[in-house]
Amino acid sequence: MPRIFAMDCEMVVSGNRSILARVTIVDETGRVVLDEYVKPTATITDFRSCYSGIKKHHLENGKDFSVVRNKVENLINGCILVGHSLQFDLEALNLSHLECKIRDLAKYEAFNRNNGGQPVALKTLAKDYLGRIIQNGEHDSSEDAKACMDLYRKYPNNW
Repeated sequence: MPRIFAMDCEMVVSGNRSILARVTIVDETGRVVLDEYVKPTATITDFRSCYSGIKKHHLENGKDFSVVRNKVENLINGCILVGHSLQFDLEALNLSHLECKIRDLAKYEAFNRNNGGQPVALKTLAKDYLGRIIQNGEHDSSEDAKACMDLYRKYPNNW
């Protein structure tokens, strides 16, 4: 049976693009197995702190992007990867993952059925399916990754 991890990333803005600021990965039990802040790879023009929870001091001691990217790549290699809108996280990490091993809650038909087929926000999924309030103010990649794993574990056979 393949390992299962849930991942969430927080981004900041550099010019007109998002860049990685933090990545968190949790295992099947919700235990954090990786939580890293990332040194900016470009000049930050907006920390988006009210959404990302990222502030300048978080990134001052961040790890180099390549180090974090390699840690993530080694950890998720061959596993089932759970998340919400994972394409953005993988793009920020400059990684790919086998489509057959991705469990993207934003694309899960059962969650989107009552929303005209459009993705439902993770915050809404957590509230509706877990009875949990998340993203009440700043986002926290650890909290979001745990919510993703819990949602997946609640419906593991429907994928």
